[in-house]
Amino acid sequence: MGAGIAQVAASTGHTVTLVDTSEDILKKSRTGIEGSLKRVVKKKFADKPEAGEEFIQKVMQNVSISTDAGASVQTADLLLEAIVENLKVKQELFGQLDKLAPANTIFASNTSSLPITDIASSTNRLDRFGGLHFFNPVPMMKLVEVVGTSTTSQETFDSLLNFSKALGKTPVSVQGHTWIHRKPSVSSLHDGGSPVA
Repeated sequence: MGAGIAQVAASTGHTVTLVDTSEDILKKSRTGIEGSLKRVVKKKFADKPEAGEEFIQKVMQNVSISTDAGASVQTADLLLEAIVENLKVKQELFGQLDKLAPANTIFASNTSSLPITDIASSTNRLDRFGGLHFFNPVPMMKLVEVVGTSTTSQETFDSLLNFSKALGKTPVSVQGHTWIHRKPSVSSLHDGGSPVA
């Protein structure tokens, strides 16, 4: 999921640092992004192969990799986490990075099942914490849930909405918890969610 988010962000001109626990995982992720871009280029630039190659190179220049989350977060405007769905693990990560990130850095989780408030409680930036829940495959799926809590500032929430739009996504605004529930071949929008134009 993280590589897909990184691909979409890099494709829309954002500088991205993809962070993981090992160089091997990161190299596979980078190779996966490049392979996905090649598939995009075959369709988007079918009659302009040089422009397609240029596009891939430009996007890949926007993607760097690192195993040092602490160093990476020191220059980040947005930290978007897409790790295992385990509350304690997410809290430990955000708690550590909260001490290293600049005060203005917005934190967001890609969780699909855990309350954002519970994850955010491990930080001292409750006003700069929200959720950005993407759907797989990220490069293809247009929907993203933008999740705010009772302590998420309006400025932070608006920044997350605007970031989603800048990625070419259709943000759905929700409060407190993700609201799209997946069932076999059926998705439904429950009370509390509204598409954002």
